Amino acid sequence: MILNQIRNCSLCPRACRATRMEHTGSGACGMGLAPVVARAMPHMWEEPVLSGIRGAGAVFFSGCALNCVYCQNHGISLGRYGRQISVDRLREIYHELIKEGAHNINLVNPAHFAEAVLESLNGTLPVPVVWNSGGYDSVETLRRLEGKIQIYLPDMKYALPEPAARYSKAPDYPETAKASILEMFRQTGPYVMGDDGLLKSGVVIRHLILPENLENTYRVIDWVSETFSPGDILFSLMSQYTPCGDLSAFTELQRRLTQTEYDAAIAYLESSAIEDGFYQELSSAKEEYIPEFDLRGV
Repeated sequence: MILNQIRNCSLCPRACRATRMEHTGSGACGMGLAPVVARAMPHMWEEPVLSGIRGAGAVFFSGCALNCVYCQNHGISLGRYGRQISVDRLREIYHELIKEGAHNINLVNPAHFAEAVLESLNGTLPVPVVWNSGGYDSVETLRRLEGKIQIYLPDMKYALPEPAARYSKAPDYPETAKASILEMFRQTGPYVMGDDGLLKSGVVIRHLILPENLENTYRVIDWVSETFSPGDILFSLMSQYTPCGDLSAFTELQRRLTQTEYDAAIAYLESSAIEDGFYQELSSAKEEYIPEFDLRGV
């Protein structure tokens, strides 16, 4: 059993100091301590080194403390739709996904349920565990995960405080994400690929290009290329941005990327020192790539 409550919660960088009960939502994430999950599935739309041929074993947690206005999973992150389950059930889901052939256990947006996740990972699994986060992680929480997470899959959403404040109300995001990614890399070291072409351990840094925000993308690429050497990490540049949720106050986000924006971002990446990773085709911006959150597998 997990704790019945946490007083002065600081599991994420919001450090909202809420008292979170086991079954009662509160705080920046709006969640209690018991995990809430909206879907569990073999996910074919992660990076190829994670999805392989049978899929990443994705567990989509509900709620979020970052609450980006453009979140493609807004129905479960901001809307908090999902089913509350026990830690024992969460552990069962891992084994069900592995039985289905999942190449890994891919914990999607798990930070606010770190206590439950830690308990669920007592013992070892026969596949790597992926911490798939928005990059807005507490270094202190990450340190508690050491040895239980083999692959870190953080976003690096912003290198500039202005868009971080405008879209996520987190002007501290750039420095917070940099610190958390460095802690992730300290734990895993340079990435390791298996003979099957799948990632066994390491860090994959994702960045989603936002319309009219190329300068932010350039600065993200600069930081990654200046901080890591070839062979250290994988970098994934994503062009799949699709307008979602209420964007009435954000006219620049009410459209997909233009070909000009896409070409400029790719050109900047190719001119950088980053050698290892992926970038999406512009055609990846399709709503059908967003999973249907219908509680299947939960």
